[in-house]
Amino acid sequence: MKTYTFRYGSGTVSASLDETHILGELRGNRVPAIEDIGAALKEAVETPIDSLPLSQYVRPGDSVCLVISDMSRFWMRQDKVIPPLLDYLYGVCGVKPEDVTILVANGTHDGGNEKELRTLVTDPVYDTVRVVNHDCLAKDLTYLGTTPHGTPVYVNPIAARADRVICLGACVHHVMAGFGGGRKSILPGISGMETIKHNHAFSLDPNALRSNPRIGNGKLTDNPLNDDMCEAAALMPSLFMINLVMNAEMKLAAIYAGHYLTSWQAACRAVDSIYRVPVPRKADAIIASCGGYPKDMSLYQGTKTIDNVESGLKNGGTLILIIEARDGGGPSEYFDWIKNLTDGTIEDRLRNHFTIPGYIFFLNCEQARRYNILLLTDIPAREVAPMGMKAFNNMEDLLAAADLDGKELYVIENGSTVIPFVQEA
Repeated sequence: MKTYTFRYGSGTVSASLDETHILGELRGNRVPAIEDIGAALKEAVETPIDSLPLSQYVRPGDSVCLVISDMSRFWMRQDKVIPPLLDYLYGVCGVKPEDVTILVANGTHDGGNEKELRTLVTDPVYDTVRVVNHDCLAKDLTYLGTTPHGTPVYVNPIAARADRVICLGACVHHVMAGFGGGRKSILPGISGMETIKHNHAFSLDPNALRSNPRIGNGKLTDNPLNDDMCEAAALMPSLFMINLVMNAEMKLAAIYAGHYLTSWQAACRAVDSIYRVPVPRKADAIIASCGGYPKDMSLYQGTKTIDNVESGLKNGGTLILIIEARDGGGPSEYFDWIKNLTDGTIEDRLRNHFTIPGYIFFLNCEQARRYNILLLTDIPAREVAPMGMKAFNNMEDLLAAADLDGKELYVIENGSTVIPFVQEA
């Protein structure tokens, strides 16, 4: 037996497993972290992809809207990038602090309080630059146009009116949009609820109650959700992207800057090269942690690990997910969808009143039908039972229920940075 340690919330948990049945301990491919973030950022913005250098893109007197991600993505540690970026804007571009607004791309999430905003941008930045939460339900959103996919694009007026918009975000795999980051800073990041709902409705197959087979982790080509997001970003004038890539240890490993689309696509390729891990075959079982807080803050956030690792699991296999979920389901409506699940009205509600938490709930139920999902979590078992998942509050009881004897197993200590793929013979 070998003991493995997994991150759980702000702490750790351990599991003793039979080594003879472990096919592999999967980690992302090793890439060193950036040692000097300021120097790497300077190089990226001065030699951007398909764009003028930032020093020529932003001029003295320009109003600048810097779009950043919210607290649910604090793992990207943009707090280490924002100060040197602002120093560059002040010292090289000649921008004044009073001409900069930092806009938090909350999407449909609730905006953070002052403490959270200070954490996101650092105290010195918060004290000198205006920091604003985006509200997708605000009444003063600006209409930019309608995408070829029919989505009316309403965005935050601060960004719409700024002379220059700079988006700072991290590129990761995403179960709906293929990859996160890049154009997602605009849609859903700073878009209105109507815009977000219309776009995210592409997650459903128009002809059946199931996820759209055209979407999925790493899928960009012919993905209507992604295509629509790119079209929305194209409507935003004067857009400059700064894309962060994290290594398997969740340290900043690369920065790609420039054109809103091609710089992000370069980041996507880099993410694939780090997170995609070859495996000889699909396993009978996988035990994976989300990587601790904030990755496992809720089911809404933490079940992205299921999206990542299921490519290495046999249909009907056992998935053990280590997810504290101190915030429960996440958005308050997440568990509200249980009523629609049990009374048979979930399709009607999703079709006519699509929400992102509702779809993630539906997706998690789909996954629970494909696999035997056991959660080590703070969530009471009764809350996830209607979804088809089993919850445990201690590892011993969970492993007994999992019955791993004779089953081939992958161990994944950080499921947020691993995408298994079976190598073809």
